[in-house]
Amino acid sequence: MRAEPAPPSGAAPRRPLPLRVAVPAAVAAGLALLLAFPPYGVWPLAPVGVALLAVAAHRRRLRAGAGLGFLTGVAFFAPLLAWTNLHTGYLPWVLLSLLQAGYLALLGAATAWVSPLADRLPWSWAPLTAVLWVGQEALRDRTPFGGFPWGRLAFSQGDAPLLRLAAIGGAPLVTFAVALAGGLLVAAGWRRWDAAVWRTPRWRPVAGLALGAVLVCAVGLLVPVGRAGGGTAVTVAIVQGNVPRLGLDFNAQRQAVLNNHVDATIELAARVAAGERARPDLVVWPENSSDIDPLRNPTAGARISQAADAIGAPILVGAVLLGPGAGQVRNAGILWRPGTGPDLDQLYTKRHPVPFAEYVPLRDLARMVSKQVDRVRADFVPGSTPGVVRTGPAVLGDVICFEVAYDEVVRDTVTGGAQLLVVQTNNATFDVAEARQQLAMVRLRAVEHGRPALMASTVGVSGFVAPDGRVSDATGFNTREVVLRQVHLADGRTLATRLGYWPEVALAALALAALAGAAVLRRRRGQPG
Repeated sequence: MRAEPAPPSGAAPRRPLPLRVAVPAAVAAGLALLLAFPPYGVWPLAPVGVALLAVAAHRRRLRAGAGLGFLTGVAFFAPLLAWTNLHTGYLPWVLLSLLQAGYLALLGAATAWVSPLADRLPWSWAPLTAVLWVGQEALRDRTPFGGFPWGRLAFSQGDAPLLRLAAIGGAPLVTFAVALAGGLLVAAGWRRWDAAVWRTPRWRPVAGLALGAVLVCAVGLLVPVGRAGGGTAVTVAIVQGNVPRLGLDFNAQRQAVLNNHVDATIELAARVAAGERARPDLVVWPENSSDIDPLRNPTAGARISQAADAIGAPILVGAVLLGPGAGQVRNAGILWRPGTGPDLDQLYTKRHPVPFAEYVPLRDLARMVSKQVDRVRADFVPGSTPGVVRTGPAVLGDVICFEVAYDEVVRDTVTGGAQLLVVQTNNATFDVAEARQQLAMVRLRAVEHGRPALMASTVGVSGFVAPDGRVSDATGFNTREVVLRQVHLADGRTLATRLGYWPEVALAALALAALAGAAVLRRRRGQPG
């Protein structure tokens, strides 16, 4: 792309979008991003949202850019995370939404900061936008208290061709491509805006940039991804036992929840014995399917053994285990074998407990903000080893609930030998929107690592995901269902698995270099913030 010519003598100076337009554009950016995610799933709106924020913040002062980014963040995250206020009151939802919006405020400020660079080198505008998005997500995914990756651009692309790029560079590369398409759109829109100011319209470059955005979104079709078939076949059953009532008191119903999963498994065994269903090689129960510690409670252990013996296959049980210290618990996946019971060598403890939900950092300070923190009476202790569970029929890569959003947690299971990715989750305190957002993450992980995957939930949505991201046998929400499917295990490694975090490191480093380059250019021009 050729550099923009200087405006003709007497023409209006180059300027930002009028504030009366920029503010609605920033709000529209957040709403466009929201609609790109499940349960709406209008994925082409993700680049549009990126473009609207970029055009709103371009050539602004830092505070104005930050303010516009914050508006986008509130419009996006408040409705996206509305499921967090269903049973805990409004305060946690508001605080979490505002915290996440703060990262888009930083992005808005960064977008304003690099404006001179984009004006000086117009060809750089799209990659600048893309690397800034990756840098923002890299920061948000890790801070504070381990970060909260919900709402990454990559997770909006479950039905898009760009999902295939996950096999090359994981979620960071998908985010980069989405934002790159958005950057091309904003460059096209801005050329038209400047042309209107100068009274010298140029449609050919505008059309070329818009076409470039479309081509970026389609480039994923060129990437081959794994397809089911070719590996060892195993039959897997997902048991979604359901809970008597949705809400935080699901924990008070723990015996009923355990009984639901035992009874559903025994019913499956009866259908197998009658020849109506194939016998599974493995059964997966969800997170919190036994909130009674089955290693310490003989009755709970006996019930699980009853189910395992009836079905004649190992069961991966999501359990809450007491200890190791007083006032501590563990969120675990434990393999329960028929005839012998719990296999303590095949036990995974969740490595990334959720702050303020499974443990409370700075409890005394947090209590001053909300006494809701005292609902968490015992802190969950994190595990220290990846969730590689060797069942005999298959090697599982077990991750629990929100862990599926964290790149390294899932990758560690694959490099540890996992042939099938398993996400045990409990959505009883949330809603179907949250469950579908989580399933979109499972789809990306399947493509990223070339593995079949499944999500097992207490209440839904549960289902199987092929290595190309296709979903099969998805269950309804707040229902009791058992789904059975033959899956083909996989052992190879995708390029994304081999590269690990390096694509994100490289793209985030480019974002820092862009900020530094803009600083140099600003200093030379004597531009204020």
